[in-house]
Amino acid sequence: MVQPTIGQVLTNMERDIEAEFRKRPAVHEPHPLNVAPPSVPAPAVSMPEYVEHHVGATEIGKLSAEAVVREYEAAAKEIETLGAELIERVRQCESMTRDALAVTEELKDTAKRYREEAKRVFIQIEECSQISAEVRKTCIDLKEKISVPTTTDRQKPKKR
Repeated sequence: MVQPTIGQVLTNMERDIEAEFRKRPAVHEPHPLNVAPPSVPAPAVSMPEYVEHHVGATEIGKLSAEAVVREYEAAAKEIETLGAELIERVRQCESMTRDALAVTEELKDTAKRYREEAKRVFIQIEECSQISAEVRKTCIDLKEKISVPTTTDRQKPKKR
């Protein structure tokens, strides 16, 4: 993934260098390279702090190295930005997890209240059932007492 980018940068730089040489007038005398004296360091404005030019590096080498390191640095900054976004998503997940745990606790409390209510209704229904059974038994007993004549009533002679 990085190699095509480097290759592309180098290809673009080669084209730029070639174009510069074509613009110059053709002279048979060799031109000295535009190299800064060793006492004057190349500007480090656009270079990251973790690299520095070696003594004796040509200007083209310095420029090429700077261009490549700038591309790498740009990619590194994008990676760091991605990391920061990932951390933000992690924070959102943690927040959602805390919220989910809080909701889970509320659901447990609600389930507990439902069970307590179920127990209350269960007991109430059984008590009502017992009371209804007692009422039916009492009614049956009273009905039997009312409808069946007593034995003393049968033995009395009828008056004529």
